[in-house]
Amino acid sequence: MSRDFIYSDIAKMIDHALLAPTLSTADLDHGIRLALAYDVASVCIMPCAVPQCAELLSGSTVKTSTVIGFPLGVNTTAVKQAEAERAIADGCQELDMVVNISKVISGDWTYVRDDIAAVIDVAHDAGQKVKVIFENCYLNDDNKIRLCQICGELNADWVKTSTGFGTSGATVEDLQLMRSQAPDHVQVKAAGGIRDLETVLKVRAMGVTRVGASRTKEMLDECRSQLGMPPIDVTAGPTSTY
Repeated sequence: MSRDFIYSDIAKMIDHALLAPTLSTADLDHGIRLALAYDVASVCIMPCAVPQCAELLSGSTVKTSTVIGFPLGVNTTAVKQAEAERAIADGCQELDMVVNISKVISGDWTYVRDDIAAVIDVAHDAGQKVKVIFENCYLNDDNKIRLCQICGELNADWVKTSTGFGTSGATVEDLQLMRSQAPDHVQVKAAGGIRDLETVLKVRAMGVTRVGASRTKEMLDECRSQLGMPPIDVTAGPTSTY
């Protein structure tokens, strides 16, 4: 395995996902503390837990992130905008929003653009960032290319493959397409099915800068082992299928 990386290169790619609806408050607390111990990029947590997450991560380099219009994307634009405003008021720093999949499939690009813009405007006005989730398993390549173009025009911070709750997650083909079609100022996030260090390194080599994952401990333990670093003594918490 190539070792042309340091620990922080990999840890700071990971958005630790705490989105399974069955996670208890205690589970969420444990997951946040695990992410903090491993110094990942962010904790992507269910919206109702954003205040808890922001408080626990305060003063650290781990950001609080949450989801908007999740997982189906078909909330009205006004609701998505209100979700974004609430999340930021609660301390969220990054928003992962789902496009309106129905409108994408219908080719209603004016609606799709306005829907994405509403959330980006709220976030950027507050100095925060947005990842736009396509849910590629339901889209054709033309849909994905047009979404990349729109996200570039709107200055989205990332385009993202999947929610992790669709029929499939990130694929090599989709990541290659998104990286080739999104302008350079838009980063790419892979989500769904990222479950080991080998896959993280593979997508990193493709230009992916973030991954959504629930098996953070396992991946970063392997990373530390490969780099000859001591393990972090944190008991693994519950995992979702993200």
